[in-house]
Amino acid sequence: MAEFEKGLVERLFAEHRRALQSFFYRRIRTKSDAPDLAQEVYVRMLRLSDIHSIRDPERYLYTVASNLVKEYAVLDRWQARGVDLDGASIQQRLGELPTIDAQLDVMQRVARLRTVLAELSPKCQAAVILQYRHGLTYEEIGERLNVSPHMVKKYMVQGLAHCRRRMARSE
Repeated sequence: MAEFEKGLVERLFAEHRRALQSFFYRRIRTKSDAPDLAQEVYVRMLRLSDIHSIRDPERYLYTVASNLVKEYAVLDRWQARGVDLDGASIQQRLGELPTIDAQLDVMQRVARLRTVLAELSPKCQAAVILQYRHGLTYEEIGERLNVSPHMVKKYMVQGLAHCRRRMARSE
């Protein structure tokens, strides 16, 4: 990392360290972990390969902090269950920070999928959403939509074919 980029991260952290600690303090159960979590934000920011590609470094700083709060909550729940979290694979997965490009790509795909789903008929759209977002069976979807399970299957085939065609065109 270039010295200029490191200086930018250090300045950003110096300006927001206390605010970050307060941010964590309000959102976590073990308040004494707030300074450590703020430090982890700093470390993750230093790991970035190109900080200049971030349009709003302050917002990104709090995005990283928000993600850490979520990771902390997961760890907290697992520890409450007595699960061993010291395993290398779990720590590695929690420590991985998705790239900005990957985050933007996912957000663009989700937005595109919403647009494609909106093109479906209401019942077809509902069938796809009930199946994939809520995990309902064809019978349960049929009951909710007042159609037969066979008709739900037709909606699913129709909807998935449409989504595949339209999403493939956008790539």
